[in-house]
Amino acid sequence: MTYQISNAPNTERLQALQQWLQTTNTKLTQVNGQRKYGGPPDGWNGPDPGSNCEVFINRIPRNTYEDLLIPLFSSVGPLWEFRLMMNFSGQNRGFAYAKYGSSEVAKKAIHMLHGHMLEPGVHLLVYHSTEKKQLCIAELPVFTQEDQLLQVLRRIAEGVETLCLKAQPQRETVLAVIDFSSHHAASMAKKMLVEAFRKLYGLRISVKWYSQMQPRWDEMLFRPNNSLGLGQLPSLRHPVPTPANFCRAVRVPYAPNPHAWPVTSAASSLGNICAAIGIGAPQFEFNLNHICREGYLYFSFKVCIPGTGMVFQGQLGLLPGPTEAATMEKVQELAAQHVLRSLNPE
Repeated sequence: MTYQISNAPNTERLQALQQWLQTTNTKLTQVNGQRKYGGPPDGWNGPDPGSNCEVFINRIPRNTYEDLLIPLFSSVGPLWEFRLMMNFSGQNRGFAYAKYGSSEVAKKAIHMLHGHMLEPGVHLLVYHSTEKKQLCIAELPVFTQEDQLLQVLRRIAEGVETLCLKAQPQRETVLAVIDFSSHHAASMAKKMLVEAFRKLYGLRISVKWYSQMQPRWDEMLFRPNNSLGLGQLPSLRHPVPTPANFCRAVRVPYAPNPHAWPVTSAASSLGNICAAIGIGAPQFEFNLNHICREGYLYFSFKVCIPGTGMVFQGQLGLLPGPTEAATMEKVQELAAQHVLRSLNPE
């Protein structure tokens, strides 16, 4: 019995591609499921692309290659980079990215080539690329430290710039949102991080594009989830003694000194507002009330504005930072944010 492999590459089309590469001396590089031209190409003398310079191309026939696509998209203007997504069979995956030297040329490409009939009955879809640069790594251990994770990521992936840790409600893990220098760097990391963490550290993580539809981190912190089984947090008048595992988490003894806490952006803004209207510097008080089994530290806070008699109180939770100072800096920052939102709900 003979089976026809429907996803086998077309031999004639592959031969046409090879002939075009030799004739034009075009260089393609295959990396992690995509084939790249340029970035920039040899002899590029234009500016490096800024924002909104990349277009996303969809509905590409599976046996269509760069010998047709690059000349077509170069007809609009010089290409800085062209990336065709490939599968293991040698066919393309039906989509690609073209990047130009300016956003104006990218807009022109969309105007000219969206709906272009590449083959009878096959019309390309061409849009602005979102150029997403943020990944979300989930299922990280609850005591993951931001600075240590940043060092790990920079060793195994390119283009890692910053990251922040976020809660995973009702789970004993945290997630990290990582900012990359480019969409390309984030895309490459997305393909290899799961396997890298499994091989190097024995961790099973998940990696996805970060969605801005998720709740803001500081809003999550100001709403401790009682479904975690915390019950009623201890009263402000009777704070729980500092547990030993807090010291282990932040790696230094817990000896709060309100005069030594660093001033951060929200705290600085609150102080500037109070100074501008002459009501005195805000006064912060904190108590560590509780550490839940997931590792979150829950604080009660009180912020007094001397010249007005106004007092703001509340509770907040967060994961410990790399040091005591960093943790208390975050506590002060979150308390100041709470006061600013109360003063200006909009």
